Amino acid sequence: MSIWVVMLMVVCNMLAYKGSKIIITLFSIELGAPQVVIGLLVALYSLFPMLLAIYAGKLADRLGVRWPMVMGSCGLALGLTLPFWFPSTTTLYFQAALVGAAHVFYNVSVQNLIGSIGNADDRTKNFSNFGLAMSTGSFLGPLICGFGIDHFGHARTYLMIAAFPLVTAVIMASAKHMKNGRVTRKADTADAAKAESTATSPPFELIVANKPLRRALITGAVILTGIDLFHFYMPIYGHHIGLSASQIGVVLAVFSVAAFVVRVWMPAIVQRLGAERVLIMSMFVAAATYIAVPYISNMVVLCAVCFLLGLGTGCGQPLSLSMIYERAPGGRSGEALGLRATLNNFTHMVTPLLFGAIGTAFGIAPVFWFNSLMLAGSGLIMRRK
Repeated sequence: MSIWVVMLMVVCNMLAYKGSKIIITLFSIELGAPQVVIGLLVALYSLFPMLLAIYAGKLADRLGVRWPMVMGSCGLALGLTLPFWFPSTTTLYFQAALVGAAHVFYNVSVQNLIGSIGNADDRTKNFSNFGLAMSTGSFLGPLICGFGIDHFGHARTYLMIAAFPLVTAVIMASAKHMKNGRVTRKADTADAAKAESTATSPPFELIVANKPLRRALITGAVILTGIDLFHFYMPIYGHHIGLSASQIGVVLAVFSVAAFVVRVWMPAIVQRLGAERVLIMSMFVAAATYIAVPYISNMVVLCAVCFLLGLGTGCGQPLSLSMIYERAPGGRSGEALGLRATLNNFTHMVTPLLFGAIGTAFGIAPVFWFNSLMLAGSGLIMRRK
């Protein structure tokens, strides 16, 4: 399958997934929910991915990526239609849980598919293109949903974005020449021996026994936690300072544009400076900009700061994905990516719950300060090795 067809599917599903997060936040505010309830809704996006991600990775390794991607995309579309038919806070709990559970089967499989395309020399470029597609979907999702909410309402906007994952389902169901959807990975003799020796080891032994893989997993979890908290709290902060849904969508879209820009140049930057050094620099840039966000109420200035933040965090996801795929034992790349999703979703689930309560009690600013401290601390630890 062509990498560009895969990128189209990534854009469609990411548009719907990221768009749903801005709708659920603003819809819950419209329905009168406090920040702690909004935090619980966002945490539900991560509950089932945390529990099912390793299983989803093993499923992709054993059965192939085709049908997990088809069923995951259909489940995502189904979850997004629920608030249209039953617009209430209770329905939003089911929507968040179903979308999160369906998305993990699609997401782990598509990452495994991308890693299998081409050879090792193509992998960094392919994951960079994957990052560009993610940025494009993250740009279009909030933008479309922000204007959709202002013009059509929350429920109808849900129905509108539910159509996009169905594009992925149709493409994968009708795809040819995929060897039954299985991912094959070329391995040398050492890789084969390594795969045989680790084939029956527990998933979390991948962390204990493989230090380079552990570093990539932890770093990726920290960066993605910071990004997810930004997407969770920026709509709340924008509503707090009087921005409309369209303006909030524009701010989130600017963040994604910056991530797109930095990912265009990422292969050249990594070749010059090295992957881990780029990751460390990105965490320090993101930490510095997070401090400034709670002090800004002007939309233009907020867009400028969020653009810098997007530049700082934009490299994190594709670099960590590439490292994890390369450092996983042969034949267990899907499992390693599932383990990554488990760790990420654990932090995604705990952090909104904790800081939703903190935001309710003390305001939004401490949440941004925590992000800054977390990213800067991780950068210092990586720098010390």
